[in-house]
Amino acid sequence: MSSKEFNRRGFLGAAGIAGLTLAGAGTLTACGSGAASGGGAKASAKLKLPTYVPADVPAPDLPGNAQGLDPAYLRYPKSPVRSVSKKPGDGKPVTALTETFTTAAPAMDRNAYWQELNKRLGSDLKMTIVNGLGADDVYRAKFNATIAGDDMPDLMWFPPNQGLKNIPALLEAKFHDLTGYLSGDAVKKYPNLANIPEFAWKTAVFNGKIWGLAVPYGRMGQVYVANEDFWKPVGGVQFDSAQDFFDKAKDLLDVKRKKYVLEPSYVNHILQFSYWHGAPNGWRMDGGKLTYFFETDEFHAGLEFALKCQNAQLFWPDPNLPTTLEKMEGGFLGLHVQSFPGFLNDSNMYDWPEKVVVPFAAEKGITPTWGYGYGSVGFTAINKNVSKDRIETLLQIMNYLSAPFGTEERLFLDNGLEGTHYDRTKDGDVVLNKKGNAEVLTTRQAINFFGNAPQTLYLPGKPDITRGVHETEVELMKIARINPTTGFFSDTNANKGASSSDQVYTAVKDIVAGRKPLASFKKDILPKWQRTAGDAMRHEFEQAIAAAK
Repeated sequence: MSSKEFNRRGFLGAAGIAGLTLAGAGTLTACGSGAASGGGAKASAKLKLPTYVPADVPAPDLPGNAQGLDPAYLRYPKSPVRSVSKKPGDGKPVTALTETFTTAAPAMDRNAYWQELNKRLGSDLKMTIVNGLGADDVYRAKFNATIAGDDMPDLMWFPPNQGLKNIPALLEAKFHDLTGYLSGDAVKKYPNLANIPEFAWKTAVFNGKIWGLAVPYGRMGQVYVANEDFWKPVGGVQFDSAQDFFDKAKDLLDVKRKKYVLEPSYVNHILQFSYWHGAPNGWRMDGGKLTYFFETDEFHAGLEFALKCQNAQLFWPDPNLPTTLEKMEGGFLGLHVQSFPGFLNDSNMYDWPEKVVVPFAAEKGITPTWGYGYGSVGFTAINKNVSKDRIETLLQIMNYLSAPFGTEERLFLDNGLEGTHYDRTKDGDVVLNKKGNAEVLTTRQAINFFGNAPQTLYLPGKPDITRGVHETEVELMKIARINPTTGFFSDTNANKGASSSDQVYTAVKDIVAGRKPLASFKKDILPKWQRTAGDAMRHEFEQAIAAAK
């Protein structure tokens, strides 16, 4: 997997990570989501979030819930319902700033899907699309330049994890307060927005106000994904403890055939190993006091176990492995870490037998954990230069773009036009064709970053896998933990959290690679993080949480 692929997977996984992230990790720390400290926290605690009203769509084969369990469809619904009665646009163009992590979409004048979308919206959607494959901070740079140049589009996407600074003040100065349009039952005017669960809306709240349209995303965080065939010689992907995993991994290691067990992204593996030891999701709250993931015995145990695996040669020896998925598919790697939505995407694209490894106890007496993500990739704010009499038009357009699975609108948004972009199989499944892959797949990712529906499980032609994924979500939710700082804001976290954590991740990789001793973590690395940002973040988050009570 190349560094570019790490960035894509890392960003997408950020909506579902806690504490540790994919390679580099600096831009992926939780930042800027939630209420500001002090009075803002108290105001945010009193705010009525948008009322949750589940969409009236064809019943799924396997149910979801408001806590983040995704509904599952084994086949595409035969009769999608209409969720938008008329074109939401006003004939005037709608401009937006967004991001993508895939091949650039064909320009609007050469893109039949985009042109049809404009017809259905009743306004031309003009997107400035930033491609984030090239560098970690490319969107942040474009965002800041757009603000500084005061040439802002109608809609601007605020990601939850790219280190944007001074967000509360920026929102007050440059964007419309949408509280009156979306708080409580007011959101019912936009049924598809009302279908967005409460946990996703928390990323759009600052100082007691709702500043944007939540962009929902699967709440399932990072997971271990195994090639089931790889593990068959030792009885399959079943482990009783960390030692049992280690012993079976050693049995499968075959250096001569270049058959290794773990991808070389050490930081990701430490997260999983730490969960086996019962680590918290980011911060742990005990009696009003916060302890960060880095500071726990569970994290240190995960670090020690990663070093044990490295000494046993379980990691692929090249730390810059550019072809992780190809090695997994070929049976030369046994496990890699992936965002859950990324795993779903890969399950659609690849045919090798994937299985999510649900965290298990490191040893008897320990309860394993696992971390929920944000359930959101941020929010989309409306430029204050947009006249107030046009706000409802933009909200109706966002309502269209948020149409859920099982609606005619989502069938089009995800797949384009039948016969042009997708075809139906004999079982009624919807499958993109060549033109669909070229136009829909590339264009919709840019759209989905600033307007989307809650995640639904549907893998065309793979009902058994879909059922298995749903069962895995059920198991993960039994041990899932929520980061107690979610919904609260820390200035230090927003301004220094990413860079200070990146220093920790870099040092941790040096320890696992043998360039630094294990003792350096507690002696030097952790105290430096605490001095640089950790203690200040702890204090600010504790104040914000206390003020909200």
